[in-house]
Amino acid sequence: MGLIELAIVVALYFLPAIIAHHRQHNSSGSIFVVNFFFGWSIIGWILCLAWACSGNTRQQVVILPPVYRR
Repeated sequence: MGLIELAIVVALYFLPAIIAHHRQHNSSGSIFVVNFFFGWSIIGWILCLAWACSGNTRQQVVILPPVYRR
């Protein structure tokens, strides 16, 4: 197995953790740990993927400067 194939397999294995991190999921660390230990089983990987795709993401707060009146 070449280096490129190994990188693809590792990326697919950790796909739920990558998705959770990209979506800024509140439990992205927990998803990574569960994916690391139970991702080898198909059921564990699918559960991590469903958990990563759930709507529990961080809210992005934007603070706008006050509007100055003339």
